[in-house]
Amino acid sequence: MSLPPEAAARFIQDALRNDHNRVILERMPLLALLDAWLVAGCLFQTVWNLRAGRAPTDGIRDYDLFYFDPSDLSEAAERAVGARVQALFEDRGIVVEAKNQARVHTWYADWFGHDYPALTCARDGIDRFLVAGTCVALQPGPHGPTLYAPHGLDAIYNGLLAPNPLCNHRMLYLRKAADYAARWPGLRLAKAT
Repeated sequence: MSLPPEAAARFIQDALRNDHNRVILERMPLLALLDAWLVAGCLFQTVWNLRAGRAPTDGIRDYDLFYFDPSDLSEAAERAVGARVQALFEDRGIVVEAKNQARVHTWYADWFGHDYPALTCARDGIDRFLVAGTCVALQPGPHGPTLYAPHGLDAIYNGLLAPNPLCNHRMLYLRKAADYAARWPGLRLAKAT
């Protein structure tokens, strides 16, 4: 989906009002991770906080990095990356988690009870968030962050939660959407099919 430049600029500006997001994006290149993106909650929840008149960081539990490294699908390799990530952001007093999207298919069914296809890049993982409108990510670039938002930004700014047809696991969606709605009462839930 092609986004109007002004909509993308607004979202990036809003997401960077959370100082943790700004610092993470500044430091991400130091990790030298392949196909790395700052994803999900720390971005759209910052926007929801701003819409609700709350502090940009309010209620954000963690900050997630997706990367794609098919050369080592082991849990140990992902843990080693996670340790490097935590060390880099230790001074921020936040939890930053890194997930190798090349290995999600190796554990997803055991953890969530649903099959998951092998992915070809980190954006494939972003495309499969349970709530369609929350499929957003930022990647540092030479001229500022690059935005990836395959479903656009309207649902985030309008507070609408709807299931993602690429990952339409009804009960998981309902649980996730209910958690979001409890934490940001202005959100509206679409019915899961």
